[in-house]
Amino acid sequence: MGELTMRDVYLSVEGRVQGVGFRWFVRERARRWGLAGWVRNMTDGTVRLVARGHPDDVTGLMGDVHRGPEGAWVTGVLELPIEPDEQFPEPFTIHR
Repeated sequence: MGELTMRDVYLSVEGRVQGVGFRWFVRERARRWGLAGWVRNMTDGTVRLVARGHPDDVTGLMGDVHRGPEGAWVTGVLELPIEPDEQFPEPFTIHR
C-alpha cells in the first residue's frame, strides 16, 4: 500500500453564487466527500473555498462547485495559489 496523496485547492467561484445557499451547498458536499477546508462569501460577489483531501474526492467537489445548487448560476471557477500557512479546518466549515 502506497502513501496517501492529498490534494489542496483554492477556488474562486463567479456568477450568481451569493444569496442562493451556495456556501451551505459547498459545506455539505465537501463533508460528504470527506474533505477539510472552508468556504466564504467575498465582498466582490464571488465565493472562495479551500479544500484538502484525496485527489478523487477534491475532483468530485470541484464538479459539484461547477454545477452549484438550484438557483445558482456558476459562470467561472478559478484555481488560485494557496497561501503556505493556509488552514484546512475539519469538519469543513463556513467562514462568515
